[in-house]
Amino acid sequence: MSWEAEQQPQQAYPQQGYGYGQQPRPQPQPVYGQGQEYGYGYGYGYGYGYGYGAQDQQPYVQPYPQQYAEHGQGQQPAAEATATLPAVEPEPEQGSFAEAEAPVVAEEVPPPPKPAGRDRYFDTLRAVALVRVVTYHTFGWAWAGMVFPSMGIMFGLAGTLMAKSLERPALKVVKSRLRRLLPPFWYWGLFVVLAMLIHDWMPGWQIVYWIVPLGDPPGNTWGIQAWEILWYLRTYLWFVLLSPLMLKVFRLAPVPVLLASLAPIAVFQLVWTPPDGRFGSALWDLATYLFCWILGFAHRDGVLQRLRPAAVVVLSLAAIGFGGWYAFSHQAEFGTYDLDEIPLAQAFWSAGFVALLMYFKARFEVDFAGLARFRRLDRIVTVFNARAVTIYLWHEIALILAVPLIDQFWNVPAFEKWLPLESQWFMFGIGWVLIAAFVLLCGWVEDVAAKKRPRLLP
Repeated sequence: MSWEAEQQPQQAYPQQGYGYGQQPRPQPQPVYGQGQEYGYGYGYGYGYGYGYGAQDQQPYVQPYPQQYAEHGQGQQPAAEATATLPAVEPEPEQGSFAEAEAPVVAEEVPPPPKPAGRDRYFDTLRAVALVRVVTYHTFGWAWAGMVFPSMGIMFGLAGTLMAKSLERPALKVVKSRLRRLLPPFWYWGLFVVLAMLIHDWMPGWQIVYWIVPLGDPPGNTWGIQAWEILWYLRTYLWFVLLSPLMLKVFRLAPVPVLLASLAPIAVFQLVWTPPDGRFGSALWDLATYLFCWILGFAHRDGVLQRLRPAAVVVLSLAAIGFGGWYAFSHQAEFGTYDLDEIPLAQAFWSAGFVALLMYFKARFEVDFAGLARFRRLDRIVTVFNARAVTIYLWHEIALILAVPLIDQFWNVPAFEKWLPLESQWFMFGIGWVLIAAFVLLCGWVEDVAAKKRPRLLP
């Protein structure tokens, strides 16, 4: 899962339509800055479920308004954008021809660009994805992935942020991602591994994957509900390692590469099946979400906004239609129409769904800035984004602990009479209470990983 759970400030744009005098004057030049990004994506449990990507960077000013700002999670102070002052012409000498002929033109200093802020469109998508993951892992609704394919969305966000971060040296970007990703994983894994050891788990050499999850970390059956979600951590890590090369290939032929990124999953499903084991699982997951990751590149590089709306809409709906048809027509083979259990259907459904969301963002410059008017909702979205790694890692444990906790409620006659102890909705509510507790108790690790001062809440 993508762990770049950091807030990324929105880019500011220079004001357009400056007035000019009778004579041309020098144009202000944009001022750029560098920063870090952090992307995340998770998703699994009873099936797949969530992706996460986020990165932290300093704001900068882009020269054209059609390029869009990305953001991640965490918190980064917004830097002030500075407008370049107009050039000052030297004063002509006394009695010179220039003094006699040159008209007096008042220089108009353009107003400074608006300070950078957060792009709440991506923030909101990430928060909704987290809620959908917890909901799916509570109720197990097979249709949840069709309503909101969180995994594909989070891979798309992570790909966008990765493309931005690779404006810096690739090695530095990869090290930054690892630094932000691994400490929360290690902290969470310490409790899970100790619990499995107490419950008779005998690890082998594969325990090294609990240090760097290039393969699926092992575990026993007792703890499977907790550790099975780590498949996305492994997938996200491989995407990060491969992104410098993938981005170079993508920029050679953006649209053909984007369309071709759906070919591997079709080959795996229809022509050649990868082997079982860690290697085969990694290939399946990489192929399933490769399009969404590269779609993030396309959004960051402005490729999407240059495409014709009709082409994007038609192809996206066609991909969604094919994914849905394949899922429903192969229920007998997979035992369900749940996209999380059918890689080919998941790949095409997510591709079409995420393409529409990204194109909507690119075409109409949507940022959900009005969310700030709803302070409580805006605060919730902020916390979800700054603690996305914590929420994802600990949500399954919260749901596990909710069951014995509710069992104790039956021993209280008033609770037994007045509370809906048998309802899954009640367990859903108790799960969120426990998730909130884990955010307070364990969320500070994300601050430490980001080299920030630890806080209970961002």
